[in-house]
Amino acid sequence: MAAYIFRRLLLIIPTLLGILTINFLIIQAAPGGPVEQTIAHLQGLNTDATSRIGSSVQSDLSQGSNSQSLNGESSGYRGAQGLDPKLIAEIEELYGFDKPPLERFGQMLKNYLMFDFGRSFYSDKGVVDLIIEKLPVSISLGLWATLITYLVSIPLGIKKAVRDGTPFDVWTSSAIIVGYAIPNFLFAILLIVLFAGGTYFDWFPLRGLTSPNFDELSLLGKIGDYFWHITLPVLASVISSFATLTMLTKNSFLDEISKQYVLTARAKGLTENQVLYGHVFRNAMLLIIAGMPAALVSIFFTGSMLIEVIFSLDGLGLLGYEAVINRDYPVIFGTLYIFTLIGLLLKLVSDICYVIVDPRIDFESREG
Repeated sequence: MAAYIFRRLLLIIPTLLGILTINFLIIQAAPGGPVEQTIAHLQGLNTDATSRIGSSVQSDLSQGSNSQSLNGESSGYRGAQGLDPKLIAEIEELYGFDKPPLERFGQMLKNYLMFDFGRSFYSDKGVVDLIIEKLPVSISLGLWATLITYLVSIPLGIKKAVRDGTPFDVWTSSAIIVGYAIPNFLFAILLIVLFAGGTYFDWFPLRGLTSPNFDELSLLGKIGDYFWHITLPVLASVISSFATLTMLTKNSFLDEISKQYVLTARAKGLTENQVLYGHVFRNAMLLIIAGMPAALVSIFFTGSMLIEVIFSLDGLGLLGYEAVINRDYPVIFGTLYIFTLIGLLLKLVSDICYVIVDPRIDFESREG
C-alpha cells in the first residue's frame, strides 16, 4: 500500500501541471483581461478601478484624455486610443503583463511550488488571505449540507432497499425526484417568501451568518444566533442533494441483498439486522465511499454561488464568480491550484478508505 500511495503522490505533480497549463491557455485566449478592463475603467474615469495606480499615472491619464493627440503609437488593446503608451505600459507592469506568456507561466509555477499565490488584482489582498477570509462561510454551508445529506440519504436509501416496491418506496422516490428537479436557488427564494418575511412568516433572518450584535451575546446566544441564520441557506443547499445519494445507496443495497452470501447468512439463522448491517452494509458502502471526496471538496468549495448571493453570504463561491468576472487571475489560478490539490489528496484518501472498509481490495498489486 505504501508504494501505491507514493505513486499516487507522484502523479499529483503532472496532473496539477496539466490542469494549470490548460486553464492558463484558455485564460490567455479569453478577451477582456485585467489590462483591458482597467483601460475601460480609465476611459470611464472610474476612480475605484484606478485606486492602485499612482498619482503620476492619473496625471498621464488626464493629459491623454485632454489632448487625445499623442504620438500615434498603438498599444494593441481595444479601447486604448487616446491614452499615453507609458500609461498602458505601467498598467501592464502592474498586472505582470509586461512579460511574455511563457515567462509569466514559468514564474507562476515557480511561485506555486513555494505556495506563493500572489495578491488579488482588485482587492489588494493576498490570495491565501482572501481564501481564509471567505472559508468559514463556505465551511459552514458545505459542512452542514453534507452532514445532513448523509445522515438522511443513507438511512433512507437502506430503508427503501428493504421495502423496495412498497408504497413507502414509491412516495419517497417521488418526493426526492421532485426535490432534485427544483433548482436550489428557486427553493431558496421560496424559503425567503415563506419564512424570511417575504409574504407569510418572518421567522428567520434574510442575510448573513450572524447578527450585528453577535459579539455581545452569551455563548448559548451565539450558538443559537448562528443556527438561526444558517437554517435557510442549508435547507436550500440540501434539497437537491438527497436524490443522488439516496438512490445510489438503495441500488447498492439491492445489488448486495440479491447475492448468494446473503441467502447463506439468512439460512444460518441470522436476524435481518445482522445480515443487513453485519454483511451487506460493508460491501454496499463501497460505492458511497467513492463519492465522499467530491462531498468533502464541496465543504471547502461548495459551488453554491447563487445561495451565497441570495442570502448575502460572502463565501468562496461568490469569490470565484467575482474573480472570473473581473479576470482576477491570481485568485482564479490560486483557488484552482489549492482546490485541485485538495481534491487529488482526498481521492487518495478515498482509496485508502476502500482498503479499510474491505481489506480484500489490494491497490498494491496494481501496475502504474
